[in-house]
Amino acid sequence: MLMYNTNWKALSDTAIAAKIGAFIKHRRLMENKTQKTLATEAGVGLRTLSNIEAGGLNMNVLTLIQLMRALNCLNLMDIFTIEPQISPMMLAEQEMKYRKRARKSNKSSNKPTSDW
Repeated sequence: MLMYNTNWKALSDTAIAAKIGAFIKHRRLMENKTQKTLATEAGVGLRTLSNIEAGGLNMNVLTLIQLMRALNCLNLMDIFTIEPQISPMMLAEQEMKYRKRARKSNKSSNKPTSDW
């Protein structure tokens, strides 16, 4: 599998829309679905799907999500996951709470009693 990184910043909006359309079409063909089948499964119009695959700019985010769901590729949305950030101060406070060593108990009730 050939892997390469696209310089997304250098692409125009039209070029990005064309890449999204090409991706949708590729996934549809890999799953052996017709445009009509995918449009029906995604709940979008056939003309809308055709326009997206052709690189049309009039693409709605919800439509894109519906298509991704129908193509079983919502896992690509993981890129939008926001990881919780811990400040250095909070991290230092958490490390201070960890026990560093064990110590002897001062309770005399733990000592065995002797009759002698």
